Amino acid sequence: MVFVLFDIGGTTTRLAVTSDTESLENVLTFPTPVKPEAFVKKFAAYVADYNKIAKVIGGMRGVLTEDKMRLRHDTVLSAWQNFPLAEELRDIAKTSIVIENDSAMAGLGEAVCGAGQGVDTIVYHDISTGVGGAKIVQGTLDTSSTSIEPGHQVLDIDRTILGEDVPPTLENLISGRAVEARMGMKPAEILPNDVIWDELAGYLAQGLRNSILYWSPEMIILGGSMMTGNPGIPLDVVRQQTVAVLADVAPCPFITLGTLGDYAGLYGAMVCARG
Repeated sequence: MVFVLFDIGGTTTRLAVTSDTESLENVLTFPTPVKPEAFVKKFAAYVADYNKIAKVIGGMRGVLTEDKMRLRHDTVLSAWQNFPLAEELRDIAKTSIVIENDSAMAGLGEAVCGAGQGVDTIVYHDISTGVGGAKIVQGTLDTSSTSIEPGHQVLDIDRTILGEDVPPTLENLISGRAVEARMGMKPAEILPNDVIWDELAGYLAQGLRNSILYWSPEMIILGGSMMTGNPGIPLDVVRQQTVAVLADVAPCPFITLGTLGDYAGLYGAMVCARG
């Protein structure tokens, strides 16, 4: 019997199984389909080889409905909104379905299996196509009444950076999608010594200041292609800027990069499979 795991991001989707809840098996990676029906078709083909599925567990980007059975809102996966994803997967796998926010799943994976092992209170932020995050306490996702969306916090209050037509959020300042829109090129094409990388580190530091003041973590783990890519937002500048913007208000926790890379979300789903 296996658990089927999934991680649906704004750019890339991954499927995997685990039979022992300790290791990932048969990882399949592919571009996230524009339409959810294409994902369902891929999922059906993937699970066809498994006769007994204990549970299907995974994360997807965006704001989920209250029952976490489908996507309520997302600017990237707009065609997935209100699609009955859990129902479709349940009909195929003939078992129960668990869906969480993809950044929350990645944070859980890093907390239990990655960079946060042995630390009680962790904040994870994923900076990739979008910006997400979660708080993990003693190896468990912190409870919340709705989806946690730190990327939507307002930072550019006077709109001097983004102008009047773009919502002045952290996500629209530092996400890969936003940077590409502002710069006219993909982040991977920007020179490593371009001043924008230090600017992005400064914007991120302001967002981390809010996370620290609201959640008081012992450690902040940063993941996603905008942090781990080459080039990427420089971690040392993020640390320096976060200390500076905190000033004497609060001490700065240890800030580090995740160690699980692209598989963090699958590891988080595997942790959930342990029950």
